[in-house]
Amino acid sequence: MRPHSLLPALSVAVFILLSVVACAQPGPGPARVEPLLENAASATGPGEETGIRVRTLLEWLQEPWGMDFLPDGRLLLTEKPGTLKVVTPETWRTTDVSGVPAVADEGQGGLMDVLVHPDFERNHWVYLSYAVAVEGGFTTRVSRARLRGTALEDFEVLFTARPAYAERRHFGSRLLLDRGLLYITVGDRGNREKAQSLLTHNGKVLRLTEDGRIPDDNPFVGRDDALPEIYSYGHRNPQGMARRPGTREIWVTEHGPQGGDEINIIKPGANYGWPVITYGEEYGGGAIGEGVHKDGMEQPLIYYVPSLGTGGIAFYDLNTYPGWNASLLVSGLRLARINRLELDASGKPGKETRLLGNLGMRVRDIQVGPDGLVYALADRSRLIRLEPR
Repeated sequence: MRPHSLLPALSVAVFILLSVVACAQPGPGPARVEPLLENAASATGPGEETGIRVRTLLEWLQEPWGMDFLPDGRLLLTEKPGTLKVVTPETWRTTDVSGVPAVADEGQGGLMDVLVHPDFERNHWVYLSYAVAVEGGFTTRVSRARLRGTALEDFEVLFTARPAYAERRHFGSRLLLDRGLLYITVGDRGNREKAQSLLTHNGKVLRLTEDGRIPDDNPFVGRDDALPEIYSYGHRNPQGMARRPGTREIWVTEHGPQGGDEINIIKPGANYGWPVITYGEEYGGGAIGEGVHKDGMEQPLIYYVPSLGTGGIAFYDLNTYPGWNASLLVSGLRLARINRLELDASGKPGKETRLLGNLGMRVRDIQVGPDGLVYALADRSRLIRLEPR
């Protein structure tokens, strides 16, 4: 593994494209949320220069996947092959954390998300999601341990998705803790029909207590035909999740197939349609499912055609970047950029700004730091920071 070092102050002008998000054709039913369709970006130029620069803080990372900040300003960062690093701000030196569980670095699986408990200063809990090899193949697991210094101790396995599959794709897996409840995303694992089954964890958003128990008010508790961990279902491969500030709304992004990436507001017990309805198509062309609408299935708040390749998301409600207050930041793996969606007071998306598209970096995750600045993981390479001039 190549050593990590602080690069010289590298500032690259960031360009943006402004596009108005257009509404799709309305579907049947009064309760349907209007989806918003992104216009294609490939035929247009880089746009106008903004007053924002990109600084590379770390280089030569090994497929960075997830990150979260500690209360003292240090950053925890995962690398897909199985390394958890603690990053010291200002010097940007990294130290490997010991006690990380063995992971299955297979296909799209490996060490994925890291989540710092909101009350870390008291309990020292850190949560990890990762792929493991078990009987029957590979699956997604979530554990927690106490971070003391640079070592994980008191390790606990909280959840293992079932069943396992030989396929090495669509593991999910983003984590969120909100008011003592742990939300976990799990992809369909390449077995799309399982996203509609309430007897598997595949293609689901799951909800546990922070110590791994089943909340009494989960929507399928007490049913013989459903797993009680399930909070919502009908998802393909959700890899972004965040709570909108000032609300209880949990927003999730997920990969579509060829087109049809979605942003959804998660409702308990709701069915988000995959693979019965989708705005995407088969790779290489061809319809999937029954169309784009069906009674009893939710419509996305937003969908993307072509696919953005959605990764992590973050809400921004500060004033460090002029005009950014009340925004959703969406990282893109396929179109290699960050999309900033302006939100009105009710959370409805409006104008979209496309950032970093001229740099050609696949962006896996995005976080707002304690300094009010935006940090992002550029897949297979870098930790970057967006800075106002």
